[in-house]
Amino acid sequence: MDAKQLSKRLATVGALVQPGARVADIGSDHAYLPANLALNHQISYGVAGEVVRGPFENARHEIQKLGLTGTLVARLADGLAAIEPADRIDTVTIAGMGGPLIRHILEQGPAQLAGVQRLVLEPNVGEATVREWLAANQFQIVAERILAEDGHTYEIICADRVDHPVTYTTAEQLFGPFLLTEKSPVFIAKWQRELQRVNAAVAQMQRAKVLPAEHLALAHAKIKLIEGVLTDASK
Repeated sequence: MDAKQLSKRLATVGALVQPGARVADIGSDHAYLPANLALNHQISYGVAGEVVRGPFENARHEIQKLGLTGTLVARLADGLAAIEPADRIDTVTIAGMGGPLIRHILEQGPAQLAGVQRLVLEPNVGEATVREWLAANQFQIVAERILAEDGHTYEIICADRVDHPVTYTTAEQLFGPFLLTEKSPVFIAKWQRELQRVNAAVAQMQRAKVLPAEHLALAHAKIKLIEGVLTDASK
């Protein structure tokens, strides 16, 4: 993979960035995503933010190598601190991190998010906590994608800022409002695996000397939700 040929996962993230956007890609690594968008004239400006010096240097080198210094800038900063007011960022992409970390990054940067209209997020675990944050902060999910690549399953969540309250049911938070409606083969396979995992965890908890009642109750509730969705999908 490089800036000219993205992975399926990053290409799917990029496809949800609107033409002409001013993008901040947080945790950008080699800046492959914003560089690809710049090369294809899909964005007008981009920031590649990295908190670790090695990946930051990789991003800076990639931008220079591709002759994109007029469109992209690499910044060494923690999370949304990579965004400066003069950037006029309207879109933030965060891909390849856990949901709790993505949520933490978003929570730490309210000032930098002030002008942001679209978030394109790819949590590799903990998607529900990201959806919960989006609803609480008036970002409405407008598209979701699920795909399998190299033995992993990825969910991409695209949300736009709105001026009205946003609410999701427990099922919508867990499965995704759009993915829940579509119930694609990749989605079904993911939740079949998760059902097996949670059932195994319950069996292990039930063998414990002291039953973890709260964890058991949460696991049983999750099993019930998953079984309901899989039953609906098989009809």
